[in-house]
Amino acid sequence: MTTHWHCGRFQLPLDRPLVMGVINVTPDSFSDGGRYLAVDRAVEHARQLIAEGADILDIGGESTRPGASQVSPAAQIERVMPVLQALRDVAVPLSVDTSEPEVMRAALDEGVAIINDVRALGVPGALAQMGRSDCGVVLMHMQGTPQTMQIDPRYDDVVREVGDFLRARRDEAVRAGVAPQRIALDPGFGFGKRSVHNRRLLAHLGDLQALGHPLLVGLSRKASLGDMTGRPVEQRLVASVVAALLAIQAGARIVRVHDVAETRDAISVWQAVQDAGDDNALPS
Repeated sequence: MTTHWHCGRFQLPLDRPLVMGVINVTPDSFSDGGRYLAVDRAVEHARQLIAEGADILDIGGESTRPGASQVSPAAQIERVMPVLQALRDVAVPLSVDTSEPEVMRAALDEGVAIINDVRALGVPGALAQMGRSDCGVVLMHMQGTPQTMQIDPRYDDVVREVGDFLRARRDEAVRAGVAPQRIALDPGFGFGKRSVHNRRLLAHLGDLQALGHPLLVGLSRKASLGDMTGRPVEQRLVASVVAALLAIQAGARIVRVHDVAETRDAISVWQAVQDAGDDNALPS
């Protein structure tokens, strides 16, 4: 496992968990319902997440919730680019959540550090965009598309099948010129998976560490947490923080969350206890 995630001009250390804060510049996000569609509100929210301890900001102009309609590249660019331009001065790396090569090209020309792709560079032209850049890239597993993924997802062995897919997409990216140290992998919780699949993936997340890349996990506010708790999306804060910590304990190096301050506090407590158990970390 590499010690740093190479993301353009950023070398993100992986010795401690990284928190990726979510900014949805969309009218139909499952988690915030268009609250940050306006540029000024999105920028204000971004700066607040940085103040709360976000290590990375992930900005997306297309909802990929189950059943969501596809958004054209032009519309994504219109939503995302003004936010990127307004955040040029921030000290943390910016990530753009997109599968479209045109959006990737515009974002990379603006200097973004990471492309986060739920389709794992599967759209024609996406691999070429990553091959010409030096940014970090997140390859995610999804069975089906956002329009179809939750209709009837099936697996014989979800952990093995997700691992096989991520390995294959990693290999394809490397062949296209993406250096291995630029790649992070996301098992895609909630993307073409029933609650039982999500639970099994989380329980066996450590198995995916054998792929040799940092694991990024996004469980924040998702339906599987609602299934386990009976809580609606606006009441899943505690479940989301617990899920993030479970993922970190199982080997995740990056957690993608909506509630940065609360997640950061939980990680700080967890890390302090981890350090206390390390004899080398104790004062003499």
